[in-house]
Amino acid sequence: MKKVLVLGGYGGFGSRLARRLASDGFQVLVAGRNRHAAETLARQLPYAIGLSADRNGDLTPTLKEHAPFLLIDAAGPFQRSDHRVAQACIAAGVHYIDLADARDFVGAISPLDDQAHAAGVTIISGASSVPALSGAVVAELTHDMSEIRSIEMSISASNRATAGTSVASAILSYVGKPVRLWHGRRWQEMIGWHMLKRERYTIAGKRDLQRLVALADVPDHDLLVDGVKGKPSVIFRAGPEFAFQTLALWLLSWPVVWGWLPSLRKASPALLPLQGLTARLGTRRSAMTLRVKGISKETMLSRRWTLIAEDGDGVEIPTLPAQLLARALADGRLPRGAYHAGGLLRLAGFQDLFRGLAISQEISEKIYKPLYQRVMGITFARLSEPVRAMHAVFGDGGAKGEAVVSRGRTFMARLVAGIFGFPPAGHHPLHVSFEEENGIERWTRDFSGRRFSSHLSEQNGHLVERFGPFRFAFDLLPRDNGLSMEIRGWSFFGVRLPLALAPRSTAYEWSADERFHFDVSIALPLVGLVVHYRGWLRSLG
Repeated sequence: MKKVLVLGGYGGFGSRLARRLASDGFQVLVAGRNRHAAETLARQLPYAIGLSADRNGDLTPTLKEHAPFLLIDAAGPFQRSDHRVAQACIAAGVHYIDLADARDFVGAISPLDDQAHAAGVTIISGASSVPALSGAVVAELTHDMSEIRSIEMSISASNRATAGTSVASAILSYVGKPVRLWHGRRWQEMIGWHMLKRERYTIAGKRDLQRLVALADVPDHDLLVDGVKGKPSVIFRAGPEFAFQTLALWLLSWPVVWGWLPSLRKASPALLPLQGLTARLGTRRSAMTLRVKGISKETMLSRRWTLIAEDGDGVEIPTLPAQLLARALADGRLPRGAYHAGGLLRLAGFQDLFRGLAISQEISEKIYKPLYQRVMGITFARLSEPVRAMHAVFGDGGAKGEAVVSRGRTFMARLVAGIFGFPPAGHHPLHVSFEEENGIERWTRDFSGRRFSSHLSEQNGHLVERFGPFRFAFDLLPRDNGLSMEIRGWSFFGVRLPLALAPRSTAYEWSADERFHFDVSIALPLVGLVVHYRGWLRSLG
């Protein structure tokens, strides 16, 4: 009977994992700083032993005395933690797995690879919902794709799920702090717990869930960008069951954003009792979803995997990767060395464990046609390849080039340009980010760090571009090897305005020297020129 030492073995995740390992026939050593709690749980499991052990202390005597086959660190928090536990395991010749979902911690495990090989042990970090389960889902959804454009995922836990100090500390560590994301084919900094989104979790035959989720920082933001073909954008969001909880954290993030507080980590002891006041409210339903957008056999496909857990079984999910990896280690199916858990497991292995829980899952697929192609119909094929490529927006994309900007000099022209965020006059390096969701595109143009965005959609056969409350409808007409945009109507807060008062907009796109070229001029009646920008772009593949 192989021994497995579980650090934090009596905690929220550790206790569930200890029970799972015991049911698989392992002898479980329940370990933690509270010996009484460890022994109490150990008495409930066959052949288990309760131990006193501190992950921040010296584990060498414990490992030497009990000689476990494997140590699993379920204690945390892993944010700002070091790898002393893994290093102690290497020195003692003990295999190691952790349940970390901390981006820097998981990403920094590979430098231990040589030591792990020399000691003949396996060191695995990230055996949790991310990146282990998420990696298995991505592999399943993208198995036949030649290029992946974007990966978006989210998790929302039941309000009745117990959130310990480690979980709270992990979340608060990035609230209001910069989060580095690969977006628009370049690295950009966003703000933790911002980018709010209302997510709908849908499975046929099940009651839908709607949850408000926000940007969370996880290892997948690095691992999937570097490890998946096509170098897709990756974004992970998380949120509790109640929207007011998500919004409260969003509000608390602003003192961190403004520099008034270094972080909210020290607030976790104060916030946990507040969460406890609502612990009996809500449901026992949790959910996770992951959507990929990519190319399969020259077809744009959006695939979505959704999981809904009932009866409080959602809290079991973060323990399943460690159970599967412990089985694989015991069977000799894992190589020696130090590496992360992303991509190690297959979804089929999780599905076997789901059958013993109140968990449902579903995969759906949709074929996508780009916005400009929908608007232009068969004439889209007449465009040159660089112009078609620039408008084949699906998921996430980006382009870079140069632009020359001219601005109107009257007071009203400067006022209008300022309201819309148009760039200053001059010669600028230009980057454009493309985002597509539900058929609507968002173009963010970055002229030397000065950004402005617009949303593009289809309505009644027209391309509609939205700047705040203003909407402008255009016809897209083929012109030489490109196209022109001809204004056909405009509105303000949905109220149609006279076309005679509309901005005089001329926009041309074409290709030359294998580049996408553009020339856009915007003027107003009685005001004259507001802005004129022209230049070139090259898609970032």
